[in-house]
Amino acid sequence: MDYKTNLTNADCLITGGLGFVGSNLARRLVELGARVTLVDSLIPEYGGNLFNIAGIEDQVRVNIADVRDEYSMDYLVQGRDFLFNLAGQTSHLDSMNDPYTDLEINCRAQLSILEACRKQNPRVKIVYTSTRQMYGKPDYLPVDERHLLHPTDVNGINKMAGEWYHIVYNNVHGIRAVSLRMTNTYGPRMRVKDARQTFLGVWIRRLIDGEPIEVWGDGMQIRDFNYVDDVVDAILRAATTDDAYGQIFNLGSDETINLRDLAALCVEVNGGGEYRVIPFPHERKSIDIGDYYGDYRKIRGKLGWQPRVNLREGLKRTLDFYRANKERYW
Repeated sequence: MDYKTNLTNADCLITGGLGFVGSNLARRLVELGARVTLVDSLIPEYGGNLFNIAGIEDQVRVNIADVRDEYSMDYLVQGRDFLFNLAGQTSHLDSMNDPYTDLEINCRAQLSILEACRKQNPRVKIVYTSTRQMYGKPDYLPVDERHLLHPTDVNGINKMAGEWYHIVYNNVHGIRAVSLRMTNTYGPRMRVKDARQTFLGVWIRRLIDGEPIEVWGDGMQIRDFNYVDDVVDAILRAATTDDAYGQIFNLGSDETINLRDLAALCVEVNGGGEYRVIPFPHERKSIDIGDYYGDYRKIRGKLGWQPRVNLREGLKRTLDFYRANKERYW
């Protein structure tokens, strides 16, 4: 599918644009000749990092603003062709320790953004990045979009509300919005200093520092992973396909792997290192979802999307990136 023509000269706004997925998306949009504005709060706990746009900083506009500020958003959404709505609080643990902040960012701010679009720019097209977390502990595998939603943490509940605001505004106000339920996304520019985005970031950091990877529980939990370039491809396909609007799509992978095998693969690709299996920290055990992998047949059928970068290759690219740039991310 060629979305190049739809994005050349398109005016694009990315919330969370200095974060992991946002900055990789920005790079792709710049390559495609789009005009790109990034909005990011650069709050230290979240993923924003100015180094993420190194090399394209002269080709994008950066606006340091918080999506919770409705006056900023009222101004920023004006005249845009596309809004890639990636800003969010992703930490499951933080959402349990500080549920009100999670509510502000993942619910109230989403409503402010949609209201800004309704009043200032109802013709904009929106892609919202949602999460598998809202399914909770799966009733069956692989998980398709018809699976019941029963999140195990506050983050899952708030992301679920954020997603449904987008669908309601699509259905009632005609503001075109599509939601992608992402699974474990990894790759260059992800946050690795803690597990706020993904445990894999912490594993990568420990490997490069020569420390053992910690696998929690029995290590038999099954997961699926998407390399960030594949996720960017899914976002751009969703943005430029008219009959995607109003829809919800799972991302997923044909490769599923348990965490023990994943740790072994990381060590092998790294050319050294070790892992150890340790009991779950108590605060993690209560919100763990067990096995999860997604059924992505719907997005493959409608948008022709499927992941292209296999796990071994994705891990190699990721390790190479952090070896070269560790001082910017540690």
